[in-house]
Amino acid sequence: MPAMGWQEYAGYVGSFLMFSTFWMKTMIPLRVAGITANAAMIVYAAAAGLYPILAMQCLMLPVNLYRLYQMRALLLRVAEAAEGGFQPDALIPFMKKEMHADGEVLFRVGDDSHKLYLIREGAIRLQEIGHTLEAGAMFGEIGILSEHNRRTATAQCQGKTLLYSITRDQVTQLFFQNPEFGFFLMRLVTGRLLRNSAAQGQDPGSSVNSLRPGDTSPPQR
Repeated sequence: MPAMGWQEYAGYVGSFLMFSTFWMKTMIPLRVAGITANAAMIVYAAAAGLYPILAMQCLMLPVNLYRLYQMRALLLRVAEAAEGGFQPDALIPFMKKEMHADGEVLFRVGDDSHKLYLIREGAIRLQEIGHTLEAGAMFGEIGILSEHNRRTATAQCQGKTLLYSITRDQVTQLFFQNPEFGFFLMRLVTGRLLRNSAAQGQDPGSSVNSLRPGDTSPPQR
């Protein structure tokens, strides 16, 4: 039996690495193994004259490289998002402009929560908790993220009010696609719950507990 040449060793290494990708549970090691396997199989296929395999591996290599780049970029964005820095104005291209009159009620307690709002001009009074939100504030996030998607406060315009709104479906898509927005939204909800608890003289844990399954009345919106 003739001894194996280095080309065959390259082929076996590439095959083993490709097989190992089926057992990997995290994406970056999978992509690294895939790239190494592509390189080994390109060497093997070129040396052995297996041109269909060579063509396939040459096509797969840049795909794996690009996916690895995307994953690394996503991890960097998540790290940056964890430190803060998302600006609500970045949502405006996805939002619809709305003008509301003084005293107009946007929604009442128990209404379906299907929009998230950004105040551009004017102010919003949350009647049940006696709190007024000024220009630049976002509201409606707790109702969007709660289990039953119900409003838990009545929002009334204070003066002529310009708002930007984004639908619940768009918020859900952005939450999963944009880590900066996801972290911003979590901070917004947490900060709102803590402020509500402080205003009502409650233990902060009681506000978090109010979001458990089956509870439809968190302390704000």
